[in-house]
Amino acid sequence: MRVGLGFDLHPLVKGRTLWLGGVEIPFEWGLQGYSDGDVLLHCIADALLGAAGLKDIGHHFPSEDPRYRGLSSILLLKDTYKMVSTRGYRVVNVDTVIIAQRPRLSPHREEMARRIATVLKIAPPQVSVKSTTTDGLGLCGRGEAIAAQAVVLLAGD
Repeated sequence: MRVGLGFDLHPLVKGRTLWLGGVEIPFEWGLQGYSDGDVLLHCIADALLGAAGLKDIGHHFPSEDPRYRGLSSILLLKDTYKMVSTRGYRVVNVDTVIIAQRPRLSPHREEMARRIATVLKIAPPQVSVKSTTTDGLGLCGRGEAIAAQAVVLLAGD
């Protein structure tokens, strides 16, 4: 068994679509990023890579590489899952939290969990997607950014 931890934070900007957990969220702001900026999928990918001892997301998907410009983070997660499973690991569970003052995310959490579970070849109940605010404190609380954290548990074959 191996545990991995991931964290990501991106600023909110006008003129971008907001993607979280592979789901398009209706909102007037989106996350700035080289890919689609999906902080939830990025931190899950980082947690998977860390648990498998495969460095970090920036090592495998560098932001200066034009192949990743505007790319859906679902594809990054799929590629990450392939790397991890090739090393003989399977995902036991994923626990995540999104830190955002707005928008309200509870209506989208089940769909996020379903999409993540599909990519990781596990059942949706094995993926926990939670959200919290910071009660107006810090970048996330002021609505300037959205952050996410993830913990994954891998089992070796």
